[in-house]
Amino acid sequence: MKTSYSKDDVIILLKDITGQVQPQPTEERERLIQAGKHYSEMLPIEYKPSEKYMEIYNKTLKVFAKSNANAIGSLADKIIATRGKDVVLVSLARAGIPIGILIKRYIKFKYDIDVMHYSISIIRGRGIDKNAINYLLEKYDSSQLLFVDGWIGKGAILRELEKDLEDYPEVSAELAVVADPAGETTLCGTHDDILIPSSCLNSTVSGLISRTFLRDDIIGPDDFHGAVYYGELRDMDLSYAFIEAIQKEFVSDNIADDKKLVKKGIDEVKEVAKHFGIDDINLIKPGIGEATRVLLRRVPWKILIDERYMDNVELEHLIKLAEEKNVPVENYRLNNYKCCGLIKKLADA
Repeated sequence: MKTSYSKDDVIILLKDITGQVQPQPTEERERLIQAGKHYSEMLPIEYKPSEKYMEIYNKTLKVFAKSNANAIGSLADKIIATRGKDVVLVSLARAGIPIGILIKRYIKFKYDIDVMHYSISIIRGRGIDKNAINYLLEKYDSSQLLFVDGWIGKGAILRELEKDLEDYPEVSAELAVVADPAGETTLCGTHDDILIPSSCLNSTVSGLISRTFLRDDIIGPDDFHGAVYYGELRDMDLSYAFIEAIQKEFVSDNIADDKKLVKKGIDEVKEVAKHFGIDDINLIKPGIGEATRVLLRRVPWKILIDERYMDNVELEHLIKLAEEKNVPVENYRLNNYKCCGLIKKLADA
């Protein structure tokens, strides 16, 4: 797969389908998704951020680089302690890729070990790319593989991973993430709902690749899942600027996370569903990363923000996006999360 990332940082096991899929407007995609068409069979038109939004992104990257570096370092320490120096990082495309690169670079920084890093696709409701898994199992022992993602929202991808790997009982379904406000894994940098700045942008902070794609007329039975390379956005590419901003904050001794969760995030999601009369929890996207994605990719109904964080700089980009898209922002008390995105249920779907 063509990408602006170096092969020294990641080998991406995806089929390049550039030019074979026509991106669709957000409203059209949302109607089709809610009518039953799977999201992986379409690609969105990439959001082009405004100048003001980019100012906020750059500010948040500067403000939160240190806390992100601390969480990355803490996670990398746990990985080495539990998996050892022969671990092979397998990031979930695409949000997991910059995180996998940062973990790989931190392990080199602190332990002087060059671990391998691959990226593969997993799609909610369609499964993990088994051709990619089989490729990795031909090269490595199953015990070496460790899946990596950016954050856990309510745990949908983790449950997909656990289900899909029932066919590979020798492969661990453990998922390493920077932030886990859902309380689903111990292999995380923090249980706090922190802003991971890469969640604020799409391909321009992810090696210029699209989200992953799976449709029978383009992806054959022996192919990896697909993605598009956005070469036309190379002048806007911030992928390495993001990596380097966090890497320069690496230190050898990281501050341990002390956040204690009293319940699982999925329980809080169910409470939100009951309060707002939502019968499909897939329309509820909790946490900073997921709420940002709602505003970038979906048709939002409203954004919920815990009033304790309404003026928090971590959520400045979210409020700006909501303003740009005329999406109401509402105070709502949350425990595990600082905010939550609600997707509009389209009446004519």
